[in-house]
Amino acid sequence: MPCFLWDCWPSLEIRVVLCAMGCIQSIRGKARVFREGITVIDVKASIDPIPTSIDESSSVVLRYRTPHFRASAQVVMPPIPKKETWIVGWIQACSHMEFYNQYGEQGMSSWELPDLQEGKIEAISDSDGVNYPWYGNTTETCTIVGPTKRDSKFIISMNDNFYPSVTWAVPVSESNVAKLTNIYRDQSFTTWLVATNTSTNDMIILQTLHWRMQLSIEVNPNRPLGQRARLREPIAQDQPKILSKNEPIPPSALVKPNANDAQVLMWRPKYGQPLVVIPPKHR
Repeated sequence: MPCFLWDCWPSLEIRVVLCAMGCIQSIRGKARVFREGITVIDVKASIDPIPTSIDESSSVVLRYRTPHFRASAQVVMPPIPKKETWIVGWIQACSHMEFYNQYGEQGMSSWELPDLQEGKIEAISDSDGVNYPWYGNTTETCTIVGPTKRDSKFIISMNDNFYPSVTWAVPVSESNVAKLTNIYRDQSFTTWLVATNTSTNDMIILQTLHWRMQLSIEVNPNRPLGQRARLREPIAQDQPKILSKNEPIPPSALVKPNANDAQVLMWRPKYGQPLVVIPPKHR
């Protein structure tokens, strides 16, 4: 079982940097030095200051693309005297999900995470499904293989957004008549910057971020294709929070299944019993 460590830094300087593209929150000033001499020089997190875009080019589905959440960190790993391997990277978990597609008076479809919804787990892994527990293995992680004679300085970054398709017609109907009237989505995530010794499974939490994506789209299915959907508030997303005190990682955020494999699509009619439309990939 990994050892979880979290720290706070009384001299921490948190500031909001305003630029032409929007708001980027960053932590700068005095570098934070952690156990094993690992140093975090800079952390940045932001959500692109643009509205969600809506695509009605298909007669079968409505597509939308949310702005990207982005995070990056500059880290320095001191010389590693032993023959051991360290991985520094981003781990992300979903702690809350509401995702409803309303079809007028007929009912709604709902993407659900049963264990999270029922309170059996605190959060579920948002790994890429291959490189558990990491969010990814390209820009999202850096691997340092010892022994090394000098400092290793690197930047690790990640980004995330939603780009789903929602059927115009009721998903359990053989009809292709558009009935979609509303899309509502509200998801919260915790993202950790972590250093792990792969030989000992020792895990050091370097930074914790919180972010949320909210979405509401009103749809008039009676209007011509291309004129049906309208984005409602919030148009702009709240910016991520870089915490001054780290939070521990729930065990469920480090193991299978990830959110994509655990989610199930339900049809919940106004009258009658709910139906499973798409079962979870992981059982």
